[in-house]
Amino acid sequence: MRFQAPESLAEQIARHLGHRIVSGRLAPGERVQEMKVAGELDVSRGSVREALLILERRHLVEIFPRRGAVVSQLSPALVNSLYDIYIELLCMLGRKLMERWSSVDLVVIMGQIQQLQTLASASEKTGDEATERVVEAGFEVMRHAYRLVDNPFLEETLENFKPAISRTYYLALKKGPGEFMKTERFFRQVTEAVDQGDADGLVAVIRYFGEHQRQQVLKTLKQAQPDLT
Repeated sequence: MRFQAPESLAEQIARHLGHRIVSGRLAPGERVQEMKVAGELDVSRGSVREALLILERRHLVEIFPRRGAVVSQLSPALVNSLYDIYIELLCMLGRKLMERWSSVDLVVIMGQIQQLQTLASASEKTGDEATERVVEAGFEVMRHAYRLVDNPFLEETLENFKPAISRTYYLALKKGPGEFMKTERFFRQVTEAVDQGDADGLVAVIRYFGEHQRQQVLKTLKQAQPDLT
């Protein structure tokens, strides 16, 4: 049995600001002013300050003396460091999933993937809203895998990666509708590998897609900031 503590005010503020950063509404290098946020959300500056510390731990802001909080930059080095670890953790999740899945579990995952297919096909019409829904749907598939694998340490570690990875997902999906379809195809290939009991194939699919996303994010960064190295 798990007991979920109520979400604190600081966590709610961090989630709100984090979403604005992840989706690009707050740009890299932009200041996040405590007083302004407190006024907009009708909360205390102390709660905002605590929220910014949470975002700093999630690598979404940097806090400087006398300057305050600034939205962190996405650099190639940071992206590579992030994907080096994230891909390996996903491969570990995939291997553990292969040890525990059942036909009933596969039906649930297939239903979630069908939702992804619908979202991907509508991406051209709904733009940023579709991006947000596809990203969240992808994490829902992962959360179902968590329940099957039942490793709280792996689950907590991967969940802690969510803000930073979501930020890169937004960049990758902005490459166009083709990226939505690649995401849908990835989850379909995951399902096929699990259905066939092909652990090596599953890990290969995860690794290939992770590396593809890494390269898409790096290309997007290079186009947006040609001098960034």
